[in-house]
Parts: sequence; structure tokens; C-alpha cells
Amino acid sequence: MNYASVAMTAALIAGALGLAGGLSNAKADDLSYFEKQLDPYRAKPSFIAPGPAFDAANCMKGKSILSIPVSSANPFTANIEKAMQGVAKEVGFKFTTWENQGQSSQWVQGMDTALNQKVDLIDLLAGSDPRVLVPQVKAAQSAKIPVIASHYSGVEQTALVNSFSDGDVPIDYFKAGALLADWGVARTKGKMNALVLIASGPLSTDSMVAGITAELKHCDDCKTKTLNYTVPDWGTRITPGVQAALLADPTINYIIVIYDSMAQFVVPAITITGSQDRVKIDAFNGTPFVLGLVQNGQVEMDIGENLDWIGHSILDSEMRRVCGLPLVSDPKIPFLMFTAENAKDAGTPPQLSQGYGDAYVKGFRDLWQLK
Repeated sequence: MNYASVAMTAALIAGALGLAGGLSNAKADDLSYFEKQLDPYRAKPSFIAPGPAFDAANCMKGKSILSIPVSSANPFTANIEKAMQGVAKEVGFKFTTWENQGQSSQWVQGMDTALNQKVDLIDLLAGSDPRVLVPQVKAAQSAKIPVIASHYSGVEQTALVNSFSDGDVPIDYFKAGALLADWGVARTKGKMNALVLIASGPLSTDSMVAGITAELKHCDDCKTKTLNYTVPDWGTRITPGVQAALLADPTINYIIVIYDSMAQFVVPAITITGSQDRVKIDAFNGTPFVLGLVQNGQVEMDIGENLDWIGHSILDSEMRRVCGLPLVSDPKIPFLMFTAENAKDAGTPPQLSQGYGDAYVKGFRDLWQLK
């Protein structure tokens, strides 16, 4: 889930997630536990096939997929769409991106167009939410056109997503949240007192907060306070909100940012309060400008995801659906932790999808039996 889709919904997460009072303290410190959780994500990821190989070109011949991203103005989704276009060209089927500016009425128009064109599958990418498209999803189902929500929900949320669509291509947001907590605890040697910045509404937030909560059960001396900001408020509320929190509690030593574009508003608050030496930041998404902040030391760690790899993984799952093949429950989209040691691998300045290696390129070609 990328940060722009957060603005599409406004429902608050249940109090169990600790929005008002912060996440609860935890139990049983063991720093080796946290380090072990982090270790698999320090090296460039290897390719893991999400399912059996199949002849993609043969079974997708003459087929079509229409994708409705949360917003075409968002570089995150725009670059995933670009990757998906490239896959479709290589495999040999029609792929259409429904250009929009993030308005639900435009998503409705995209759904109607897909029905009129009689496409073989509709993809809802990264926040074009099936929960606000119920009549259109039902119409597509009546026309035997599956509607798939991709890169929006956690692996453990599939049953919920399936109640509003025909399936999902999830990502392990729970693990991403857990890793953010693991890193902060390890870096503070089990004495983390953190601000957790979230944006409530999307399913990805629920999943990431659940992952953070689960990991903090392993830390007796960790404390957190949650600050909740919707996207329209990021530019005006995050900096003064974080500034006030740092001044109110000089023992705060970490800031966990679940969507890394928030970091651009966190850094000034740390600078204004002179907290650079005691307060560090970790984040999730791997947005290039935030990897630049990692390179210059203003963000300590950013968990990245390769957008080109994501595009391949989404279409792998969706082609299997169109071809009538067994579905995969986990598309095996990997994470990579970027720190001062490896952030330069993303380029100078950092570039999208760079620094992860290219194991997936051959991996998917072999999986799809392309010649």
C-alpha cells in the first residue's frame, strides 16, 4: 500500500490498535530475537516462485486486463502500472491502465468501461478500494469478470478482501510493521520509546499496526505513542505534532513511520528540536527521495519494495486467474532493508526499483516459460 491511497478512506482503526493511548508495553526482552527477525532482509532478495510454471503466452493470447490504480498522479502506482504494461507486452496480451486522479467516481467510470469492453479481469491497484465499488463489483461478477484488489491488503486479510471482491494479491504488511519495530528495538538495545506515525483507514495500516503490536510483546521496556494523520494533513500537522511530542517527552528516542513519505515532515521536527543525536527514524516503502534521506543520515532505515518486481508478481497472480490455474495465496513480494551501508545501491540520486538485484527477471521468464 502506498501513502496516497490512505486519503481514500477515513475510518479510524479500532481502539485495540492503540490510536489514543499508544501501543501497549511488552514482555521478555531478548535482543537476539529482534536481530534474527531482521537478518533475512539485509541481503538482496532471491526469487521464490509463487506457484508452478505455466505457458503464459499461450493461455493469455487474446486476453485482456484493465487496471484501475488508486491515482495516476501517484508515482508509486504509476511505476507499478508501467511495470505491468511491460509484462503484458512481453507475454503478449492487452493491458489497459485507467487513468484517474484518485476520485471514486473515476474508479466507477473505469469499472463501467471494463464491463463495456468485456475484459477478462479487472485489477484494482494499491487502494482503488472494492469496499466503495460494491455495485460495480457485483455487475462485473454477473458478467463473469473477476475483480482483484492488488497491493492493498496484508496476507492475513485475504478473507476480508474476498468479501468485497473476487480475490487479492496481498503483501506482507504485517511483517513490514514487525520489522520496523524489530529495528527500533534492536537499535535502542531494548529501551525504545517511540512515536509511531500512522494514517488510519486502509487495510494496510491495520496490518502494519498489528505487526508492530505483535513484536512489542517481546520487549519489556519499550514504550510507544501513536500519532494518526490522514494524507491531506501530512504537510500541515506532522511537523508541529512531532515537534510538540518531542518537546513534551525528552526521552523519546525513535520514530517509526509506516509510510515513508511522512518522513519528509518528520525530519524538520527533529531538526527544530535539536533531537538529531537522540531520535532516529525508520520507515517503509523505499520511496527514492527517502532513500536519499537514508544516504545523508536523516533516516536510519527504510524497508524497500521493488515496484518492477511488484508489477510482475501482480500479473503472475492475475494471469493464473484468467488462465483458470490454481491461485496462489502469497505472491512472494520481497522486502529489502536500506541503511547507510547499502543505500548507495539504489543510485545517486536513488532510482525506483534499483538496488534489489535482478533475480526476479529471469525467475519470472522461466516461470512463464517465455522463449
